[in-house]
Amino acid sequence: MASKKIQDLLGDQAGFYLDHTCKTIDKSQLHTPSADSVDNVWIPSNRNIQTIRSIQALNNHGRLAGTGFVSILPVDQGIEHSAGASFAPNPIYFDPENIVKLAMEGGCNAVASTYGVLGAVARKYAHKIPFIVKVNHNEFISYPNRFDQIMFGTIRDAWNMGATAIGATIYFGSDESARQIVEIGKAFEYAHELGMATVLWCYLRNPGFKKDGVDYHTAADLTAQANHLGVTLQADIIKQKLPTNNGGYTALNFGKTHKKVYEELTTDHPIDLCRYQVANCYMGRVGLINSGGESKGASDMAEAVMTAVVNKRAGGMGLISGRKAFQKPMKDGVELLNTIQDVYLDKDITLA
Repeated sequence: MASKKIQDLLGDQAGFYLDHTCKTIDKSQLHTPSADSVDNVWIPSNRNIQTIRSIQALNNHGRLAGTGFVSILPVDQGIEHSAGASFAPNPIYFDPENIVKLAMEGGCNAVASTYGVLGAVARKYAHKIPFIVKVNHNEFISYPNRFDQIMFGTIRDAWNMGATAIGATIYFGSDESARQIVEIGKAFEYAHELGMATVLWCYLRNPGFKKDGVDYHTAADLTAQANHLGVTLQADIIKQKLPTNNGGYTALNFGKTHKKVYEELTTDHPIDLCRYQVANCYMGRVGLINSGGESKGASDMAEAVMTAVVNKRAGGMGLISGRKAFQKPMKDGVELLNTIQDVYLDKDITLA
């Protein structure tokens, strides 16, 4: 059984998450994270030797080194949400160096942040922890607010600062998604040419995805299709929000789906919904990392552990958690990151 700390954090839901057996998509069909994941998955692919080395570098750093799982600290919210909204709770993170220090002291595989943040400290830290440079953002200062991911720098600049990987977001379903798909497809091609790995935030964005008071931006069927588009763009890692519901296609009555998606390939259990996300990442060939979500204070640790357990037991590759870690004192942020990692290090928490 999982460690007492993890069980205590899950509380009366411990059995619900730790004892569940997935009867939808069998675990034997998955490519699961392991020490030899790169050899098994990426060596046969079209990725060049330098890119394979970068993927391995991401796997070989931090407390999770050699497990196939990753724990990443993402801090791009200074642009995406505003610096004030992000760093006012803990102003030390206005200084980019403290962002990198948190990732290092927290035992992360990598730190993902903006050109400005990582560029400001690249000579001091790029050789000490893998950098994932986020190449596009929603700048969120236009009035009225608009939602569009635009390029903030070049792939060559990311390579010059010693980045191991680049990260990007596409707002699938938005009016701007066609342009973003083309931009990021070209960016990923060039990143791979230079030998960097690629991480894609596969987010949905369309006001029409809300209907009758239900928000389908995190529906399992829609987010899974976003994942499938992301792996088609040759992302090496997919970042996705944990599914909170299902049936987006049917409720909104658009696109194409199949009744078996809802009758056989998913249930209402969070692990089964997340497994459908993993299945759409080429059955786990491309690793799925779920986001940690916003900071809510006292419940952050329990929520992070729950998300990690769901991701791991579904067949995912890890967690990418930012605000829950950096919007509190560094000591507490390190503890939260380490507790997330403990889920992936716990051999008693197995594939469902």
